[in-house]
Amino acid sequence: MQDRAKQYSNIKYTLEIAGIIYTLVIITLFLKSGLSQWFVLALSKTQLTFLLLPLYLLIVSLGYYLLVLPFNFYQTYVLEHKFSLTTQPLADWFKDQFKSGVISYLIILILVSAFYFILKYNPDTWWLAVSIFWIFFSIVLAKLLPVVIIPLFFKYKKLSDGDLRQRIMRLAGKMKVKVLDCFEIDFSKKTLKGNAAFVGIGNTRRVILADTLKDKYNYDEIEVILAHEFAHYQLKHLLKLILVNSIITLAVFYLIFRTNAYILNLFGLSSLSDLAGLPVVLVYFIVFGIVTQPLEAFISRSFERSADSVALEATGLKDAFISTMDKLSQQNLSDRNPHPLIKFFFFDHPPIDERIKAAVNH
Repeated sequence: MQDRAKQYSNIKYTLEIAGIIYTLVIITLFLKSGLSQWFVLALSKTQLTFLLLPLYLLIVSLGYYLLVLPFNFYQTYVLEHKFSLTTQPLADWFKDQFKSGVISYLIILILVSAFYFILKYNPDTWWLAVSIFWIFFSIVLAKLLPVVIIPLFFKYKKLSDGDLRQRIMRLAGKMKVKVLDCFEIDFSKKTLKGNAAFVGIGNTRRVILADTLKDKYNYDEIEVILAHEFAHYQLKHLLKLILVNSIITLAVFYLIFRTNAYILNLFGLSSLSDLAGLPVVLVYFIVFGIVTQPLEAFISRSFERSADSVALEATGLKDAFISTMDKLSQQNLSDRNPHPLIKFFFFDHPPIDERIKAAVNH
């Protein structure tokens, strides 16, 4: 089983690295060839100048989607079926792709529209104002996630197991976590991996149990999983991650503010306000993301270790924690002991063997 998990992980991370390189090549060629400028010029000559930004984004997004479709299809459909991690039909996969595409387009349209609006009226401090708007918008999305976005992909229903629900609510009370309610979703129609989450902000905060987990794990195992999720809230990890991401967002936009003239000149562009230069902003975020990914992964692993420790303290269910880790590693084909470089760049959770060892020594 572990050889199979290693093979799955190696393919997955190889595709991820190749996908990033491929994306950077596509964007560079798009800018160097003058296609970006050509699209803006062509759209500007129509009677739909007020739709210039939405149309440009739509055309570029569709073109990009078609160019990366082979990577996307293999990574999220073929690979998952090859390793028996999903039974999702092809038609349903395409429906999800369409819904994800529409949602992504609308979110990007809002963010980019705000970017150009603020850039126009705040030429000296736009980087700060844009950062604040993007950060605020990400918090709004986190609040809307369980009530607007997740229901578009999964069917919600209140947890039908009354005893389990009571146990979860008692645990939440013990750990001083406010929970709206407990829900289960039909995760199995898309993936056979196990998952549980504590999502939402304020009055949208709720526990979500995937049917792939609820039906295969005993009460003790589910309790220790959710104790881990509650520990993240108790330790204010969400707020800390928002702070980290806010600093990164500020840093990227400040870097763009200070260096955009030089980078734009490389592609024959004169101003950041030129819509044709929008892909340059994307390049900044991709490159900055590559540079900061190890740091973000390190911080995330640190948070996960702390949450494991608090979960064990709150429940005392060490054996259940260990059995849960074993089950999850098999169900999700997790690499229990990855190469240090793979762990350094990609693992936002400690590897399973490390988590079990820490639990044994707790």
